[in-house]
Amino acid sequence: MSKTRDCVTLQVPGLCAQITAFIHPEQDRFVSRRLREEGIWEPYESALVLQMLEPGQVFVDVGANIGYFSLLAAHRVGATGAVMAFEPDPGNHALLVRSATANGFSQVIHAELAGLAECDGEATLYLSEDNLGDHQIFATGQQRDTLPIRLLQGGAFLGSRVSRLDLVKIDTQGSEYGVVKGIMPLLGTLAQLPRMIIELTPLSLRQCGSSGRALIELLAELGQDMWIIDHLEHRLVPSTAAELAQWCDDVDAVPGDAGFMNILVGPAPV
Repeated sequence: MSKTRDCVTLQVPGLCAQITAFIHPEQDRFVSRRLREEGIWEPYESALVLQMLEPGQVFVDVGANIGYFSLLAAHRVGATGAVMAFEPDPGNHALLVRSATANGFSQVIHAELAGLAECDGEATLYLSEDNLGDHQIFATGQQRDTLPIRLLQGGAFLGSRVSRLDLVKIDTQGSEYGVVKGIMPLLGTLAQLPRMIIELTPLSLRQCGSSGRALIELLAELGQDMWIIDHLEHRLVPSTAAELAQWCDDVDAVPGDAGFMNILVGPAPV
């Protein structure tokens, strides 16, 4: 694997071209570290993103971090498609933009230095020291540095810029409910609903003022199939809104339980 101190060549099965990703130094012990060591992050989810996108489609990356999934998506949707990436942390956003430029994706990846929410506004981002993808917009009593960030109402912002959504990925460390609530009005106007990959962490959702059950019940309004993304067995496990909501309640019943899963909402890829 070709690598330097600040960039790596991605080693993701299914890529038809060399893609370079700019990463954080040793400070980040998670995404950047894994990319430095292996050239890939979340292999099964990476495969799903590549499998579920086609040239000309639109991918929305909410909580894009350094842009790993945005790069994979840009490779798949090509010059006729679009990647709408939202990342409120300036350091992560800068690496995302740098990677987009280095790979010739500047016209495909539209990177906003902002988060998505139920409505436009401002918030405080609480920064993690060693997991630079674990910044949060709520306080948990931990000692964290902070910075002010911009929030955008996703439905209005996206609706004025794209006419379709094909795959939406939301990983925002607990603020997923507000993100989904903000894009719901737009989803109701689309000819076809997008697939959605969403991180489901009941503890973080509750700390952010919502709950896992509330998020699942909101997603259930779309009438789509739901699947658990099994990262160990590399498979999609069919589930229901009732089952997922009960799992959230069970996690919530154990104080401090930070259990999480990623789910797919929408049809499984063929």
